[in-house]
Amino acid sequence: MKNTIKSITGIICSGVLAVSCLDLNPEAQLSDAQVWSKAENFQLFANQFYGWTRDFSAKDNYQSPLSDGPHSDYRSDLLCDYHAANIWSNGTNPLPSKSNDFNNLYKRIYYTNLLIKNASDFSNKKAIAAPLGEAYFFRAYFHFELVQLFGDAILVTEPLDIDSKQLFGKRNDRLEVINQCISDLKAAAELLPDVPSQAGRLCSYTAWAFLSRVALYEGSWQKFHKDNMDTAKPLFKEASDAASKVMESKNYELFYSEKLGGRDSYRYMFVLESADCNPAKLTKADNMEYILYTRHDQALKPINFNITKTAFNNVYNVTKKMADMYRCQDGLPISVSPLFKGYDTAVSEFENRDNRMNATLLKHGQPCWNNEGNFSRKTWDDADLANSMSANVRNSTGYANYKWATEREVPTNSEAYDYPVIRYAEVLLNYAEAVYEYSDAISDVDLDKSLNLVRHRSNPDMKALSNSLVAANPRMSMREEIRAERTVELFLEGFRIDDLKRWKTAETEMPGDLLGIKWKGTWFETNWPGQEKPINSDGNIIMFSGRQWEQKHYLLPLPSDQRQLNKELGQNPGWDE
Repeated sequence: MKNTIKSITGIICSGVLAVSCLDLNPEAQLSDAQVWSKAENFQLFANQFYGWTRDFSAKDNYQSPLSDGPHSDYRSDLLCDYHAANIWSNGTNPLPSKSNDFNNLYKRIYYTNLLIKNASDFSNKKAIAAPLGEAYFFRAYFHFELVQLFGDAILVTEPLDIDSKQLFGKRNDRLEVINQCISDLKAAAELLPDVPSQAGRLCSYTAWAFLSRVALYEGSWQKFHKDNMDTAKPLFKEASDAASKVMESKNYELFYSEKLGGRDSYRYMFVLESADCNPAKLTKADNMEYILYTRHDQALKPINFNITKTAFNNVYNVTKKMADMYRCQDGLPISVSPLFKGYDTAVSEFENRDNRMNATLLKHGQPCWNNEGNFSRKTWDDADLANSMSANVRNSTGYANYKWATEREVPTNSEAYDYPVIRYAEVLLNYAEAVYEYSDAISDVDLDKSLNLVRHRSNPDMKALSNSLVAANPRMSMREEIRAERTVELFLEGFRIDDLKRWKTAETEMPGDLLGIKWKGTWFETNWPGQEKPINSDGNIIMFSGRQWEQKHYLLPLPSDQRQLNKELGQNPGWDE
């Protein structure tokens, strides 16, 4: 057994020979039949797949939404840096000479195919059902990444030799790749257990949850980019049906605790570690919302990223567009709600608003804590006020982020909350959107069993989204309300720029100036005299202007090195050298 495990370790860690256009590893062509002779070795091999999901930040992890990766809110209209414009956000990103994103995805697909191929020759299929299901799931996961980033992609469903003609051929149409993803996810759902064998592992409903994301994404693309409802409608149906399976399973629920005052559940879910991290003494075991997550442990696998300081010290500079997106307690946008109190004082815009606004953004002057000994919470009662800081938002955009920042004392880089790759709230929102986009209509019953559950987790008294509410306010639209709910719920989790792309609204949303708080004529003008950024005609801070969005930006360009190796790859529209 020792030699078998050593062989598997060598496969996972072996070096890469950059020969083919996909930069695969010929040394991973297993010759040791013993490796695939035992069921437990299939599981050992599949374990590596879990290290390739989204996370807070990691070396060579292009998926991290909290650093400048392709899914990051930095590349959208919700965040900005202070000193320099993000080249992806302002539309000046160049054609890359190479892309680790492209190479790594195909390497990972190769390993999933390797397991699938060897599973076909294994006699006891039941014994390897779980790792085989994991291979199908992650093959879909990485192919979907390729479609999101590059559109059309070479579809690879077997571990090809490095000189295979397929690796030097044309890309498959994106819809063909998505259909394979859906097929793989359905296969995974059949093979995986209904309940995870242990915390953090896949189950059948993980596959259905991810299928709802994949089908909704491509359905939106076909509807808004291709104007092809014949193709889009079946995809929306796939998305809503898959989400329904997860909802009907009763395996998951929105994280909520009365001990957290109910509405604070949203905030503490994202920093959930041990009983020391929240006033209710809840632990990760109390969280039934995360469906797939990257696991962390303070001793064995800390986040190893300065997450609290980064989140808390205005590295994530939230824009006015994000702040304005939170609805008022009557369920209406601030542009039409009589409950909106305006911008006159430092905190007036927070009044009567969605409670997620104050769970995510700090109000000026409110008590707050971080992970430092002198400014951390210890007793989780009023005695902690002596260890608190008073929030000062007079820097950057004037909106101070608090999401992902712990309040307990813990060494920097040692925070250990799990990263939610898929959570139940997303599935509920996927369902609402897919149902609506299928026929441009959704019933109040469907809203109440999906979107309104998400809304009311933090806002039990907020008016539910309903057809009558939208009909009574001509300046509202059901589509925009569904999209706004998704944006505020999933902020800083790596969805916004992908959503703008699939909705084909990036060309409208992205060119606008990135703005901060309203400064002119407000409390800030008197109390923040050193503010250095220019002010627009409405009195708002202009963080960055001159942003642009061309049609070519809906897809990333294929890297030059891969095009040189494979002349048939082509290039995405608008990116010709």
